[in-house]
Amino acid sequence: MYWSEFLTVALIHLLAVASPGPDFAIVVRESVGYGRRAGLFTALGVGTGILVHVTYSLLGIGLIVSQSIVLFNALKWLAAAYLLYIGIKALRARPADPSSAELNLVAGERSGRGAFVTGFITNGLNPKATLFFLSLFTVVINPHTPVAVQAGYGIYLALATAFWFCLVAWLFSQQRVRAGFARMGHWFDRLMGAVLVGIGVKLALTEMR
Repeated sequence: MYWSEFLTVALIHLLAVASPGPDFAIVVRESVGYGRRAGLFTALGVGTGILVHVTYSLLGIGLIVSQSIVLFNALKWLAAAYLLYIGIKALRARPADPSSAELNLVAGERSGRGAFVTGFITNGLNPKATLFFLSLFTVVINPHTPVAVQAGYGIYLALATAFWFCLVAWLFSQQRVRAGFARMGHWFDRLMGAVLVGIGVKLALTEMR
C-alpha cells in the first residue's frame, strides 16, 4: 500500500545523498587521512545522525525549528562553527616527515569513537538536513501514513545513508588511492580544509526562506 510512497522517498534521498556536501567531505578526509576503519566509523556516524532528523521530524519539532528564525539561526551557526573548526585545523596542516609518511599512511592515529562522533555531529547539526527532512515528512510523506511506517522510512534512510558513505569510505581508503593523496601530503589536508571552511561560511550566510 505504501510502496509508491517509499519509492518516492528512496529516490529523493538518493538524489540528496549523492550531492557532495559536508558529510561527503568529512568521510573522504577521514578515509584518506586515517584509513578504512576511521572512514567506516565516520560513515556510520553520518548514517546514525539521520536518526536525529527523523526523530524530531516525527515529533513535529522540525516544524517548530523551521518556523523560528532564532532556533534555525542557532542551529545554523553551531553547525557552521563546527565545520569552520574542522576546516581551520586542516588548513593548518604541516608537511609530514618523509621518514614517517609511509607509517602514517598505514596506520593513522584515530579512534573509532572519535571518527563516529565527527560523522554524527557533522550530519546531526546540518540545518539543510533539517529542512530536507521537514519537507520530506510534511510534503512527500502523507500525514496520514502511520507513524510506525514513517519510522520505518527513517530507519531505511539511516541505513541507506550509512551504506552509501561506507562505499565512499571504502573507495577513498584503498591503498592506491591513499598513496596518491599522500604524495600531495599536507596540500590535500589544506584543500579539504578549504572545502569545509567554504561550506561553513556558505552555511553561516544561509537565510531561512
